[in-house]
Amino acid sequence: MNASPATTQNHPGLYWHRLDDGRIQCDLCPRFCKLHEDQRGACFVRMREGDGIVLTTYGRSSGFCIDPIEKKPLNHFYPGSKVFSFGTAGCNLACKFCQNWDISKSRDMDSLMDAASPDEIVATAKHWGCHSVAFTYNDPVIFAEYAMDVADACHAHGLQTVAVTAGYITEFARRDFFSRMDAANVDLKGFTDDFYVRLCGAHLQPVLDTLVWLQHETDVWVELTTLLIPGQNDSDTELQALSKWVHDELGAEVPLHFSAFHPDFKMTDVPPTPPATLTRARRIALDAGLKHVYTGNVHDVEGDTTHCTGCGRALIVRDWYEIRSYAVDAHGACPDCGTKLAGRYGAVGAAVGDAFGARRIPVAIHRQPMGGRTTP
Repeated sequence: MNASPATTQNHPGLYWHRLDDGRIQCDLCPRFCKLHEDQRGACFVRMREGDGIVLTTYGRSSGFCIDPIEKKPLNHFYPGSKVFSFGTAGCNLACKFCQNWDISKSRDMDSLMDAASPDEIVATAKHWGCHSVAFTYNDPVIFAEYAMDVADACHAHGLQTVAVTAGYITEFARRDFFSRMDAANVDLKGFTDDFYVRLCGAHLQPVLDTLVWLQHETDVWVELTTLLIPGQNDSDTELQALSKWVHDELGAEVPLHFSAFHPDFKMTDVPPTPPATLTRARRIALDAGLKHVYTGNVHDVEGDTTHCTGCGRALIVRDWYEIRSYAVDAHGACPDCGTKLAGRYGAVGAAVGDAFGARRIPVAIHRQPMGGRTTP
């Protein structure tokens, strides 16, 4: 589908400054790319144009889908609700194991097959009964200006916003970006700087800094995901260190998801993560004092289920993306002991037996004719 030229033209970037040698430095993420005229940053989508940096993917998406919120994954943010999801192209990390590499590593702008203004995204999300809009599939940090404009439109019409991100963003930019987000799932890809350098082309500390700031300085609901790769970040020692850090620095109530790797992109020679590895990781994290630890990309009802931290009752039983039973009230309280679950709850979602399945559900944008209603 085509959008108006105003929707897809290069959009002025917000985070940069001029260097003494004439180059312009991008200040959005810790890479601090220094650009000559027409050069692109490592993310590929932020480019120097004249005396500034522009975002080349504003209003351009790799596709729009309806997901259950648990696919983000967020298990404590309006469980069972529908979320309108989209991403663009490019990424500011270089993960050799990327599970969405066809989107995040795209260098072909023609792969951005759909386009929409912020108002059109909101209209479509509301048409499909979504409670929130998620910036996902690739990292929304790199299309921050577009994501923030969409988020402002969402909030003006009563929709929540979700960032699925690696958290690789500067201290300056994160204040603006996350002030527009209601929830975030942050990929904590490993717990050594060596892992980040070798397999992600990045560093661990900026991610940890973002997480601590998010948890203690904002109202954003935070959950973490770690993709476990055999032989790379799945040792007992690393999992114990990661779990202890989350417990001590973020708190026992922060949900942690351990997800299964499948061979992809530049790591097709590495075997898939055995389910036993996820079970072991979950036990290590629970033993470290974390109260909400989940497994992902495998069939594991116990690892998908949310339990009361007071009496231990299974409050939200999940099977893949189907909610089998839902016992909490609109405040997230247990009916047996009254203990309130950490998270965000309300009179949304929780459709017992409403299964999305494993695949995304693509949808078309509802266009907004001049002076008229939205149309499919």
